[in-house]
Amino acid sequence: MNRLEPIARYWRGSLLQQGWRLWLTELRACVPAWLALHEPPEQRWHWPLSEPVASAPGNARHVLVLAADAVLLQTIHLPVAAARNLSAVVGYELDRYTPFEADRLYFVARQERRTPTQLQVTLVAILRERLDQILSDCAALGLQPHRVDVGDLGIDLLPAPLRPRPRPPGKGLQRSLPWLCGALLIAAMLLWLNDRQRVLDTMYDSVQQQKAQVAEVHALRQQLLATRGAVQYLTRRKVAQPPLVALLDDLTRCLPADTWLDQLDIKGSEIAFSGQSAKASALITRIKGCHRLDNAQFEGVIQPDARSGKDQFALRAHLRPEAADAPTPHTP
Repeated sequence: MNRLEPIARYWRGSLLQQGWRLWLTELRACVPAWLALHEPPEQRWHWPLSEPVASAPGNARHVLVLAADAVLLQTIHLPVAAARNLSAVVGYELDRYTPFEADRLYFVARQERRTPTQLQVTLVAILRERLDQILSDCAALGLQPHRVDVGDLGIDLLPAPLRPRPRPPGKGLQRSLPWLCGALLIAAMLLWLNDRQRVLDTMYDSVQQQKAQVAEVHALRQQLLATRGAVQYLTRRKVAQPPLVALLDDLTRCLPADTWLDQLDIKGSEIAFSGQSAKASALITRIKGCHRLDNAQFEGVIQPDARSGKDQFALRAHLRPEAADAPTPHTP
């Protein structure tokens, strides 16, 4: 215990202890009540006491609070190297900071701020006989303090021999540790499962998006194929049917000079025309020489025209398919 006393003095009332208490407070708010590590409550008594003290319920800790004018309180500055054994360094030099020797004082030295070259230390000291008398009066009134504080500094001026023997550390933690480990294990598994589920959901959404894109591409491909088929069909029809100029040019070459046409009708691959000719009976033979007509036949009978002296005729023929590389009338 003597070896740990300097560490305990440095710890009590330090910024680290205050930060630890704040962290524990936040931790208790985050975990279930059955899992939280509770410190025993403190009951503060301000000196001087006006009446006897009733026993506190449960395991509450008694804290005797002294006024600031009952102690010597000052701020000192020390080299950074003093932080290794702050209480011993301050104890050696108490006669510099107080009008009393070190063996006449109870004191607490707490580090407040640290710079690269100096330490800012709060020194709280009180005469031994004065604090002993205060503790004796408290005992007469039924108060056995567990700690002696000054205002709200969060320090402990109680002499080490008078401090109550602490309970074996870690008992509550040992009882709660298996539950804590189990809860942490379950939480880790749930977090892992949640992360896996999140990854699966992300992958599923990505697959659905890709499926939608593939369906859209497939629909566009089908539309493109349908459009391409229609274009090819129209192209074949256009290639198979000769241009009207070429057909008229072919008829002009095939029909004799004494023949003219009154009517010309083209429906798909069939052509029908009628007119007058000096030798209508010979037109079938002449039309066989046309490059773009085939299977020519008369419709009806050939009748003479009294006014013109020629024969009236009506013919029907089939258009021959046009080759893709067939020359046009403008081809030299």
